[in-house]
Amino acid sequence: MSALLDSLASSFDALPAREAAGLGTSRRAALDDALRDGLPHARVEAWKYTPLRAFERRTFAPVDAVPTFDAALIADIPSPRIVFVNGRFDAGASDLSTLPAGVSLAPLSQVLQDGDASESHFLARRFERADEVFAKLNAALADEGVVLRAEANARASTPVHLVFVGVPADNDRAWHLRHLVQLAAGAELRLVEHQLASGEHRHFGNALMHVHLADNARLLHARVQDESTGATLLNRTDAVLAERAEYRRLDLELGAGLSRHELNVTLQGDKSKLHANGVLLADGRRHLDTRLGIDHVARDSRCELTWRGIGADRSRTVFHGGILIREGADGTDARLSNKNLLLNEGAEIDTQPVLVIHADEVQAAHGATVGQLDPTAMFYLRSRGIPTNTARALLTAAFCRETLSVFEDAGVREAVAARLDAALARSVASAMEAA
Repeated sequence: MSALLDSLASSFDALPAREAAGLGTSRRAALDDALRDGLPHARVEAWKYTPLRAFERRTFAPVDAVPTFDAALIADIPSPRIVFVNGRFDAGASDLSTLPAGVSLAPLSQVLQDGDASESHFLARRFERADEVFAKLNAALADEGVVLRAEANARASTPVHLVFVGVPADNDRAWHLRHLVQLAAGAELRLVEHQLASGEHRHFGNALMHVHLADNARLLHARVQDESTGATLLNRTDAVLAERAEYRRLDLELGAGLSRHELNVTLQGDKSKLHANGVLLADGRRHLDTRLGIDHVARDSRCELTWRGIGADRSRTVFHGGILIREGADGTDARLSNKNLLLNEGAEIDTQPVLVIHADEVQAAHGATVGQLDPTAMFYLRSRGIPTNTARALLTAAFCRETLSVFEDAGVREAVAARLDAALARSVASAMEAA
């Protein structure tokens, strides 16, 4: 057994919530499966470009208390917001007083404490593939997260904010978060995730989110990951869309040392829609990995995916865009665009668009490119007296900003754009130093 799995398994018996809501048997089974399968290696296709050799030698301790952090870090994040610090619910920093009508939000720890199995049934989901080790570890060890629900026809125009803060500790810590976002028929909700750092640390966060959208439900979801450069984050989102449901999503990967996000969306209902955009911004020696698995099951469903990647210094960016159109999913319209910029020769970008079609009468297109900044555009800006750093920042910002249009809330979009611009300026400056 690897040192990583050994340290995580040792925390299972001390997990306070391991028996809550009748989950003891399923949790133990998930842990046994994870230990049996072990960490995926380079010959496993889904992990081919993200080796875990160094990670599997590390050890982590569980989080035993809610640490303090500088509240100024989240001062500009309005309510309603729910805050977790090193994976622990922080009631003092949270503010749910302005939660929209028809919307309920609670920490998973409270749901488990109440002991209602019907409220936590999603925790019993089994993961069968051998490469789903981190999902199995999450199923075994998750004792915190969010349970967010919107009632039928609830229309919430005020965004709900989920805030996750990493804080330095006396040793490296690990936490496992499990989330449920469920919208009933006709509901509409705006959701913003913030993954932030209050100081440098080397913790490990393992999060899995279930998104269930009923008929005609609509979810706008933005996620900004700007964690410590030493952090390891493994995130997974599994979404299911019913008839005419719409899921609009934006992911900005701006931080962490190793960050991997799996976005799996099943378009289960006729005329369901997915519009997912993202930016992967890698600099230093950071490793960013995003895998999309879009499954068109129903007729006349649609997905539009626009992703941009930037590689600077000696970083590595990995993108897999998988689209499956099943037999009977006639009328599907699926489009994927992944464009990438290399700012330094030492950076690496691996992109793999995959399109599999088993239906007739579909429209589908996918493409990926890796290149450098347009020298003509650079010359144009430089000839007008714009400094090189500024010119590069302007061009990279223009390259990335088109992804932001997916989020229709102007206030959220402007706040997200400001954080993206700050990260771009950092990366461009770092690339110039490495050149």
